[in-house]
Amino acid sequence: MQQTKILSSEYKEWLNEIKQKFQSSQIKASIAVNSVLLEFYWNLGSEIVEKQKNSMWGSGFLEQLSADLSQEFSDVKGFSLSNLQYIRRWVLFYLNSGASCSTNEIAKVAQVVPELFLIPWGHNRVIISKCKSIDEALYYVQNTIKNGISRNVLIHQIETNLYSRDGKAITNFEATLPPLQSDLAKEITKDPYNFDFLTLTKDYQEKELETALTENITHFLLELGSGFAFVGRQYKLNVGGNEFRIDLLFYHIKLKCYVVVELKASEFKPEFAGKLSFYTSAVDGELKSESDNPTIGILICKSKNDIVVEYALKDINKPLGISEYDLTEILPKEYTSSLPSLEQIEAQLDDESLKAVGDE
Repeated sequence: MQQTKILSSEYKEWLNEIKQKFQSSQIKASIAVNSVLLEFYWNLGSEIVEKQKNSMWGSGFLEQLSADLSQEFSDVKGFSLSNLQYIRRWVLFYLNSGASCSTNEIAKVAQVVPELFLIPWGHNRVIISKCKSIDEALYYVQNTIKNGISRNVLIHQIETNLYSRDGKAITNFEATLPPLQSDLAKEITKDPYNFDFLTLTKDYQEKELETALTENITHFLLELGSGFAFVGRQYKLNVGGNEFRIDLLFYHIKLKCYVVVELKASEFKPEFAGKLSFYTSAVDGELKSESDNPTIGILICKSKNDIVVEYALKDINKPLGISEYDLTEILPKEYTSSLPSLEQIEAQLDDESLKAVGDE
């Protein structure tokens, strides 16, 4: 069906205003490309919403606006119909969410709007496409600003519901760390941790879980969050002539401290906290330097009773956090032999590489 062209002087005048604003934003773009462009998008989206509500231009005016702006700025991709629709949707997401909130929440939305201009447009599109509430969306906006995450990491975080898991471990940080350190330490925990990138067999043991995590260390570091540096697996400590081994040892760059991670493929038991407390003390005594902050211990177990965990941590004076993990893909034991080992995969890749070289 042929679209009726809008010829009203009001539309033409508005179109010229948009062109002038965009040309002005192009001049300023050399100073702050992203924020200036997104501020322009926000104002444009607000005007589109207002014009659609109050003008008599018909339902097809957005298509014409796209065609007119694309003709004027032929080297700019941001005026495609789909992008204009996203710009409109972006504004409506926050305005509509705010409209049904309390006065304080509406004020919070107004206050945080400038933060939307500090992350890339592609990140903004992902957030409004995948988030269900304004609080969830603003969490990912602020997390992106704070940690400088890529769009792929952002998508992973949303799809694994980081918003509801972040900082949710049961800890004793408030009682064992200074206030600022306690708040920062709380932020590096999750509950539950998502281990869906692993494939384990039924009745797997802790060693198998540990092996799988270290073989997938990139995914594991992504799940742990920004700032973690992997120090070692089964890290050996010699204490009083006795040898002890820590499941996984990390150093957190932002917190400037070691992080001991112990894994349990079973329900939490109070004695686990005592052992983890010992490991953090040993790291403090054997590895920690004067410039490092106190070592933190994180226990990740298959399940836990929150009340039992709280009692177990109550009188421990080392900073510990207790979390669960989620793991959905469990294979029957009989499939174990059919799964290729890491060595077999590497050998196959080497053979294919040699064959490819021979064929050149």
